[in-house]
Amino acid sequence: MTAKKSTAVHEDLQISTEHLIGDFKALMADAEELIKATAHQEDGALSAIRSKALDTLANAKESLSSVESTVAEKAKVIATGTDEFVHRNPWEAVGVAAGLGLLIGLFIGRR
Repeated sequence: MTAKKSTAVHEDLQISTEHLIGDFKALMADAEELIKATAHQEDGALSAIRSKALDTLANAKESLSSVESTVAEKAKVIATGTDEFVHRNPWEAVGVAAGLGLLIGLFIGRR
């Protein structure tokens, strides 16, 4: 695998991670809108559930921002490690990729 391909894999991994985090943020925003849409209903049980859900969303936002940076760092470390392995052992990397391709092909063929 060349450095160019390795860089492309790293970029794809980072884009996938960013896309997943973006989707989760959109989900939280939609949940907030849904909760706020029921704000006019003052039923005791519904009000308690709404406030608990808003608290949970606030905690999730805080957790997401800390997890976001951690995931991005881990993705960079994994991509760098993979890149180094492929450069040190190109034929082993080709063998592993071929083996995985064969296994995936066999599993798909059984369907």
